[in-house]
Amino acid sequence: MSAPISNIRPEADHVLVDIADYVLNYEINSTLAYETARNCLMDTLGCGLESLEYPACRKLLGPIVPGTIVPNGAKVPGTQFQLDPVQAAFNIGTMIRWLDFNDTWLAAEWGHPSDNLGGILATADWLSRNAVAVGKPALTMREVLTAMIKAHEIQGCIALENSFNKVGLDHVVLVKVASTAVVAHMLGLNREEIINALSLAWVDGQSLRTYRHSPNTGSRKSWAAGDATSRAVRLALIAKTGEMGYPSVLSAKTWGFYDVLFKGKPFTFQRPYGSYVMENVLFKISYPAEFHSQTAVECAMTIHEQLKAKGKTAEDITKITIRTHEACIRIIDKKGPLHNPADRDHCIQYMVAVPILFGRLTAADYEDHIASDQRIDALRDKMVCVEDPAFTADYHDPDKRSIANALTVEFSDGSKLDEIVCEYPIGHKRRRADGIPLLEAKFRTNLARIFPSKQQQRILDVSLDQKALENMPVHDYLDMYVI
Repeated sequence: MSAPISNIRPEADHVLVDIADYVLNYEINSTLAYETARNCLMDTLGCGLESLEYPACRKLLGPIVPGTIVPNGAKVPGTQFQLDPVQAAFNIGTMIRWLDFNDTWLAAEWGHPSDNLGGILATADWLSRNAVAVGKPALTMREVLTAMIKAHEIQGCIALENSFNKVGLDHVVLVKVASTAVVAHMLGLNREEIINALSLAWVDGQSLRTYRHSPNTGSRKSWAAGDATSRAVRLALIAKTGEMGYPSVLSAKTWGFYDVLFKGKPFTFQRPYGSYVMENVLFKISYPAEFHSQTAVECAMTIHEQLKAKGKTAEDITKITIRTHEACIRIIDKKGPLHNPADRDHCIQYMVAVPILFGRLTAADYEDHIASDQRIDALRDKMVCVEDPAFTADYHDPDKRSIANALTVEFSDGSKLDEIVCEYPIGHKRRRADGIPLLEAKFRTNLARIFPSKQQQRILDVSLDQKALENMPVHDYLDMYVI
């Protein structure tokens, strides 16, 4: 006869406790982290503004019930929407992520920590407007930057050693967890309530990576993070009511996250939570392309110029070898037909072919009218990806964190170009001095898509001034983005 199952309520899993204690008690003292967060905020909102040019994104935005305007609700940048914080988080998060152009974190798990800004900004704006309405102090953008640093850290530190993609789960689970933690703190939840909220995030159903991979790659990958960060706001609000949590949600035998979804393996950690992730985050500056391809695209742009100089065209090419790292091969090495923009921006061969042919790679280049050019698929068919174990090792090395690619082009006359190698993309920490001016230029371009010149300048004056930004009330900052 089997022994009875113990029904003694366990202590909360230490992973939940560590996150709760971090958001409650850790003081961010890193000037670099705050400066990077300001640049991250600027870039992330710019990415959202660019996405508004695409009907496929715009159709998902707005209130659930058309015409609804929430009193003192959160505003969605670049639109006239004023929504409840849950729906606003979905709107902002979807805009941010749509073009695969916001920041990136690469480790055992991949992801885009600025996806958390959807929940952070919506909640902060809603809280700020409601505080002012009853005569209380507004939240400041300093609080938004702090929440961003902490959300980046939670998502990124879990990702360092724990691969969710290898068990078929999408990285947006970490957006949901990180957003839940920082939003719960912003809402004023106590330690027990934050732990409860985190347990609700882990016990939730988690997204499969189906929509990121062949043969099912599709546009859900562009709104999955918006869904995750908005779900986080919803769960934090539920926990705020006093709703119970599930303390051993990760470690419970048979029914916990580890046993059900992580092959029985508990999470491991490389470092304690601090401000490391924000300080080392990768910016996508030049190309709206899956980050494992960024250096390959840089190489392809050089090849485009070399072809012109030699009087050759893509038709003269017989083979292109892409020497790369394991993660690149696993995610974006793709043969066969590509069915939609989401399919194309996760295919390294496509992202190399376009710049070789045209000397550019923009979000519009993933659309059907460009993809129908038969020269792209003809060039894709000439490419082969080969893993370099040294590139893979450097990708995981915490002191290097490279994302290396190397391209060799061979011609029908038997000649070939010298291999072109790029280890660190322009958005890498090692290239910050070169990258930040380009990041600011990217933001200026995106502002100009939506706003008249005077409004652009008001946004720029604050966004480029660390002190002015940090001291500005959240709702005043968001009001500058209303059309």
